[in-house]
Amino acid sequence: MRIAILVLAAGLAPLCAQEIKLPANVEKLAEKAEESVVVTLDSNMLRLFAKFDNNADAATKKMLAGLESIYVRSFQFKFEDEYKPADVESVRSQFQAPAWSRIVGVRSKNSDGDVDVYLKDGGNGKLAGIVVIAAERRELTFVSIVGSIEPEQLADLGGQFHIPSLEMGLGGARRRESK
Repeated sequence: MRIAILVLAAGLAPLCAQEIKLPANVEKLAEKAEESVVVTLDSNMLRLFAKFDNNADAATKKMLAGLESIYVRSFQFKFEDEYKPADVESVRSQFQAPAWSRIVGVRSKNSDGDVDVYLKDGGNGKLAGIVVIAAERRELTFVSIVGSIEPEQLADLGGQFHIPSLEMGLGGARRRESK
């Protein structure tokens, strides 16, 4: 019995590790924020969106079909220091190797913010997830996209769901050609 539970837990662990989990103290930042954006789309909502979006081309619908979730939390504050560095660190700590790799880490004592980008390798030249954390003095943003994503598809997500437009090699070129 104990072995069966361990095997089951090991099999379910990757499913739990794929999704960003914002601690309650981070979710409560919306109350302090002057402006907040909260986007929560699970796989069912993404598929429903793809069915009803008549403007979506076949490539976009295929990409949405491979996604499990899109979460965006963005908080803009009136004053500096309305969130604590520990709030950001509680989210960053979830993305540890070997499952996740931090591919971008920007820290500056002189500039206005820090940025982290984490990728999860899905094998076969695909991504299993991407997380972006941007922490500025008066703004804090978390973006999590989980599911089977081909790297060139990332550009297709730009400009949708409050995700900034992305101009990336093949994806950006393909996007311009399809318009």
